Amino acid sequence: MKIGVPKEIKNREYRVGMTPAAVHELCRHGHELFVEASAGLAIGFTDMDYRDAGAQVIETAREVFETAELIVKVKEPQPEERAMLTDHHTLFTYLHLAPDKPQTDDLVTSGATCIAYETVTDVHGHLPLLAPMSEVAGRMSIQAGAHCLEKALGGRGVLLGGVPGVSPARVTIVGGGVVGQNAAVMAIGMGAHVTVLDRNMEVLRNLDHLYGNRITTLYSTAHTLEQAILESDLVIGSVLIPGASAPKLITAELVGRMLEGSVIVDVAIDQGGCAETSRPTTHDDPTYVVDGVVHYCVANMPGAVARTSTLALNNATLSFIVSLADKGPVEAMRDDPHLRAGLNVYRGKVTYREVADATGYAFTDPESLLETP
Repeated sequence: MKIGVPKEIKNREYRVGMTPAAVHELCRHGHELFVEASAGLAIGFTDMDYRDAGAQVIETAREVFETAELIVKVKEPQPEERAMLTDHHTLFTYLHLAPDKPQTDDLVTSGATCIAYETVTDVHGHLPLLAPMSEVAGRMSIQAGAHCLEKALGGRGVLLGGVPGVSPARVTIVGGGVVGQNAAVMAIGMGAHVTVLDRNMEVLRNLDHLYGNRITTLYSTAHTLEQAILESDLVIGSVLIPGASAPKLITAELVGRMLEGSVIVDVAIDQGGCAETSRPTTHDDPTYVVDGVVHYCVANMPGAVARTSTLALNNATLSFIVSLADKGPVEAMRDDPHLRAGLNVYRGKVTYREVADATGYAFTDPESLLETP
């Protein structure tokens, strides 16, 4: 199979879909790899590294799209990339379609097979391709939030861990999944007073078992959520409903009552954000202020630590890429229900129910489509 790796073009996005090591593995399986020039240069992967791994390095993204059958990326395709997709392409990348109808429209129109990292599952019901970036984003959310609490950036002027004789900052983490757990690790390590809210008692029990009295766990209700947020210096939004838009748990009215100079880091922004006042920002302009509350809503947070993120992502995606290439996308998805769960758009149909519900398309069962020759 001909596999293409274009250079990412989203703002400050330095990650790359495949490392030279991943390229080498696919070449060993007899596939042809086409990598856009300088695709990995920003994180230390030179064009020569890719050539040595067996890839052909070509100059433009258009050449990559025109040559390849399977396109492997990191972030959702930008409008100019979507314009190059056709019905002979399979796209494997993060998509986050539920809050992004224009992208959904373009992918449907393209006729391409579009498989989203964020909805691929495993035997335990987890999201193995979302997990590594959630781990990175969770850990980054605390260092970003700590920075935003500095007075020069509009924050309260609070040091996250405090100092002897001065209380530490109060950090509330909304959602105890992979992002929330990794945020908690960092916040505890920095000496903050940490509260995690979730509606899954097993999640709360696990956190309590791990951290004991170093953390407060609360069952999330409207009352406990409001109380915790109003007392917080830093709020981490980490709620996830796979494939669907994030629920708006933090209302604009609640934001208006938060402490002056407090900070919201909305890690759920890829899925629309879990605060009503959240909107996507970029690494170039990461924050804005609403009612005195600093909002950090960068939609590709892991891109700031692009080398770590790329290596972690490739560890998770490589086996799926090999399967797609060795068997072909249709056979690979027929054989693997967990890969099939990643199929969001196929031959002009929306094949993930939450995306269909959010964007107004009819839902089509992917199993029925994949049975069609």
